[in-house]
Amino acid sequence: MSKQGLKSLFPMEDIAVMGIWELLPHLYKFRRKLSETIEAAHLFQPHVVVTVDSKGFSFRLLKQLRARYSQQGSDGPVHFHYVAPSFWAWKGGEARLRGLANFVDHILCILPNEEAVCRSNGLVATFVGHPILEDVLQLHSGKEMMLNEWKIEGNCDNFRGQYAVPSGATLISLLPGSRLQEVTRMLPIFANSMRLLKDSFPELITAIHVAPNQHVADYVAAAVQKWPVPTILIPGGSPALKYDSFSASRVALCTSGTVAVELQLARLPCLVAYRAHILTEWFIRYKAKIPYISLPNILLNSAIIPEALFQACTPSNLASLLTELINNDELQEKQIIAAEKFVKYLYPSNMKVLDLEDVRWKSNHGPSMLAASTILSHQRREA
Repeated sequence: MSKQGLKSLFPMEDIAVMGIWELLPHLYKFRRKLSETIEAAHLFQPHVVVTVDSKGFSFRLLKQLRARYSQQGSDGPVHFHYVAPSFWAWKGGEARLRGLANFVDHILCILPNEEAVCRSNGLVATFVGHPILEDVLQLHSGKEMMLNEWKIEGNCDNFRGQYAVPSGATLISLLPGSRLQEVTRMLPIFANSMRLLKDSFPELITAIHVAPNQHVADYVAAAVQKWPVPTILIPGGSPALKYDSFSASRVALCTSGTVAVELQLARLPCLVAYRAHILTEWFIRYKAKIPYISLPNILLNSAIIPEALFQACTPSNLASLLTELINNDELQEKQIIAAEKFVKYLYPSNMKVLDLEDVRWKSNHGPSMLAASTILSHQRREA
């Protein structure tokens, strides 16, 4: 969005906090940012408001903005929200959808079945596909994609040559997260796991993927000064380099998040790990209604990808699970086969986009184009 000219009121990192206990120290800052955003949106007088994820912040923004216009006797702008709340993951989640129709006019869903459930609860919704598919389109230069081509094969030889990775080395991709909060919690656990693995894999090298966040980059740069094995830092913002690294890696270890989906596109076997504050972990255990945390396992309803969560997320357990995954070709093949099935859930089977210039439907566009088309076609009808 920034590349397209968006001028943000403040860095996204200012409100990028996950958890319950972790949120408390930031409440005052969040209230202040929310107030600033409401005021800026009202002064701007937009025709459409599009909020993206961050439901705690976004829904408060839309609710208060709608209330302000109502007080003035005006309908105000149309409200679109991109990414449905994960109602399917939490007890009572679907029941909470019903109140959203008061201040959300249209939900843009990124997962299958969300559209139908939203509509059954009074919310207009459209399934536009998962945004990670944009990586495929970008790296394939916009060529038309067949259903079995949602896959990214990086250049293994180029990566190993560029970073002088020995042919016999075991390369593991490490993805500790995108938020400083989670990176500071997970990276030390990953480091100790690698310390335990280095005796079993003498030529062990890690490729640490660094989110495009200056605070995260600074933290990782300092942490690798005492890293137990040789490492390569992969800067964020370059999909080609990221997938080249994946292609050169034997397996991956990642913090739970969107990266688990990226690894499915790359067909790279992985292990998902997650730790949080003990109160946040307790809340998740109490409120969650599904047994998995990674999206591939959730959509396939099977523990295809091993998950080391909460108290089980220890260096010794991660090292043991990674050793088993590296040495067991059958486990790797099982993940790769499951990935083929999983990625088919990430896009609508009838993904088409309305070309507003000549009113024709075009196929094989990505989720972002379908989302934009949905918003623009709504505005055209209103006009």
